[in-house]
Amino acid sequence: MSFDFPYQQLTHSVDETEGLGAHLAQLLLDDSTLPRYIALRGDLGVGKTAFVRGFSKTIAPGALVRSPTFALVNEYRSSDRTLKLPPVFHFDMYRITSEDDLYSIGYDDYLDRGICLVEWSENIPYALPDEYLRVSIEKCGADAPDERMISILFVQQ
Repeated sequence: MSFDFPYQQLTHSVDETEGLGAHLAQLLLDDSTLPRYIALRGDLGVGKTAFVRGFSKTIAPGALVRSPTFALVNEYRSSDRTLKLPPVFHFDMYRITSEDDLYSIGYDDYLDRGICLVEWSENIPYALPDEYLRVSIEKCGADAPDERMISILFVQQ
């Protein structure tokens, strides 16, 4: 299955959210024309890290994926170096408040070295690349606590 952008999918569980992340990772591996920058948006606890966990399972199976809230960036690599898969850089921009903060973590140095998945990307609109995939995750409501509407948009600025 491939995506036509914009793309939307309703997921009913964490496993389905991870599965959609895994599918997007495979799509990026299969299509070198797609951007290697994924801007994740959504409220606290909506499933951004679950999406990244699924994404990373495709590229770096066995990687321990957790929110980089205090580290600001985590790196996940495939243990099989013969596959030559790109590293995944998982950012959390929740606490980033300025361009100086980005500079201090070496943000620009990561952009061309692998695939960047950026939680709270709405906090750094001035630092988004010209082309990226925006993944927006929203809870569907209190009566369906595990359901998420996930939208994926190809953005060209």
